[in-house]
Amino acid sequence: MEQIKRVDRIKRYRGSILTVYEDVMEFPDGSRASWDFIGHGGGAGVVAVRGDGRILMVRQYRPAIDAYSLEIPAGAKDDPDEDGCSAALRELSEETGYTAAREDVQFVFKIVTAVAFCNETTEVFLVKNLKKGDAHPDDEEFLDIEAYSAEELKGMIYGGQITDAKTVAALLAYFDLQKGQGR
Repeated sequence: MEQIKRVDRIKRYRGSILTVYEDVMEFPDGSRASWDFIGHGGGAGVVAVRGDGRILMVRQYRPAIDAYSLEIPAGAKDDPDEDGCSAALRELSEETGYTAAREDVQFVFKIVTAVAFCNETTEVFLVKNLKKGDAHPDDEEFLDIEAYSAEELKGMIYGGQITDAKTVAALLAYFDLQKGQGR
């Protein structure tokens, strides 16, 4: 396969969690084109399962879709080198008030959320043995904390009420893991 190579990367905008670039690409035939690229430091999310088997979810407004979205607790890493497990536990505590010990955290997978134009990765973890506390979301976060059964969440995924990619992937992976354990 002939190689496509980046010959330049021009920063166009820097925001609080992402940077927008114009990449100048050179193709095997010598032609060039500009591609958009969004740089992101990564994030982490958690499928948090309470003792009663219900899964914690957060509902929050997302301006990109101008609607409320039901999602697993998740957020950006404080810096790109932050450990994914630490980020996931921090987000769980901030958004829901629940905490857990690191030994109760299981890595599930890592995804690239928008591979065509963004390098954002999200590490997803499964957490059980939760301890309830008080949520302390970021100042600009206004969240409703909700809990659902696996069957309710499956219905919302296939009914189109849950559309966030990391959440859909995380929940389907969790459901699959539960099948493998005979539950």
